[in-house]
Amino acid sequence: MSGVNGLHHVTAMATKAQRNLDFYTGVLGMRLVKKSVNQDDPGTYHLFYADAEGRPGTDLTFFPWENLAAPRKGTGLAVEVQLAVPQGSLEFWAERLQRYGVKLGEAEVRFGERALPFQDPDGLELALVETGPRPFTPWEHSPVPEDKQVMGLHGARLWERELYPTAQFLNRALGFEPAGQEKGWNRFVVKGGGSGNFLDIKELPNLPQGRWGRGSIHHLAWRVDDTAHEMAVRARIEAAGMRATPQIDRFWFKSVYFNEPGGALFELATDGPGFAVDEEPARLGEKLVLPPWLEPQRPRIEAVLPELRLPTAEVQP
Repeated sequence: MSGVNGLHHVTAMATKAQRNLDFYTGVLGMRLVKKSVNQDDPGTYHLFYADAEGRPGTDLTFFPWENLAAPRKGTGLAVEVQLAVPQGSLEFWAERLQRYGVKLGEAEVRFGERALPFQDPDGLELALVETGPRPFTPWEHSPVPEDKQVMGLHGARLWERELYPTAQFLNRALGFEPAGQEKGWNRFVVKGGGSGNFLDIKELPNLPQGRWGRGSIHHLAWRVDDTAHEMAVRARIEAAGMRATPQIDRFWFKSVYFNEPGGALFELATDGPGFAVDEEPARLGEKLVLPPWLEPQRPRIEAVLPELRLPTAEVQP
């Protein structure tokens, strides 16, 4: 049985839900494909942003906890998520993000690809990276032109105190192969690499262990085809010496959670059944959707969640 199929989703931590929604839909132009709750903490939203279809590999998701403390950036945490954009679009994006007062880093070339680092309103570190065509459905109601839109998850960056244990685990359990080094970053790829199929790791032996907080990446989720594939990879994870949870039904996909040797939280997530299992594709993200086992609690849940307004036009800078 093969390893994982690349990134499925990345989940991060925010503070103000409305500000998060305005930024990712109104500024980055991604589609809100699911408005739900954190199934382990139903008094908190879980917001999913993706391409028009919400296909696996395109969604960046958030838990907005209003009073999150500042993080401690350190080892054992993912420290940046990279988003794929079309070739030749970085100038458009640099101008657009500056217009909205977004904190930009210096544009650079990473492993042969042009990248523009920036931070979201909670300090989450992101980068737009130009790449070639990949599976993607543009969102016709995005404020961003179709030929400039975010196409999905490109890759992620991780800091580790020790590279070797994680590198060995990635290979034995998840099927990653080393694919070169650049500026202290070590690239590992699955399925031959390319957009959505890599993880970059930097070894920083003198840094303390990181701690979650506002603007942190909570976990990286990796794609598996179905339950059989997920259970086979889960067995490889445990054979490599790491504990994994039983399969958990998240309704839109099925999940297994585990920590890699350096401490970062990972997930396996099945490709199906997908976000259209309980909403019409044209209406994704328009209303609060709960998995069936939380539906009896809807009145209590709705009473504690802040009201969210979908932007009806482009958010003004």
